[in-house]
Amino acid sequence: QVQLVESGGGLVQAGGSLRLSCAASGRTFSSYTMGWFRQAPGKEREFVAAAIGWSATNYADSVKGRFTISRDNAKMSVYLQMNSLKPEDTAVYYCAARLNFCSGYGCYDASAYAYWGQGTQVTVSS
Repeated sequence: QVQLVESGGGLVQAGGSLRLSCAASGRTFSSYTMGWFRQAPGKEREFVAAAIGWSATNYADSVKGRFTISRDNAKMSVYLQMNSLKPEDTAVYYCAARLNFCSGYGCYDASAYAYWGQGTQVTVSS
């Protein structure tokens, strides 16, 4: 069993930055692929980024070059550094965990993630 708690959301102007954190509890955190998803009002939940194994990462095209996912296995935490934020990045951001590795579009499948946090709101004003 893994419990995930996100923090770091808030209101920021376009072009600004935010850093989201996700703290995990449970065992063998380093064995999990950790992902970030987001859901805007009226839209489906979409993949943002994944941290796979010790160092591999995967990003949605919409955030490549602006967002960076990282993990600290000793602290059982995963982070999402978001730079050059745009109004279209406004959404509730969710941290998620899955037991198996993924690659490419295989990381995008939300149903493959067994554990989810409660979400944190990110609002980007224009």
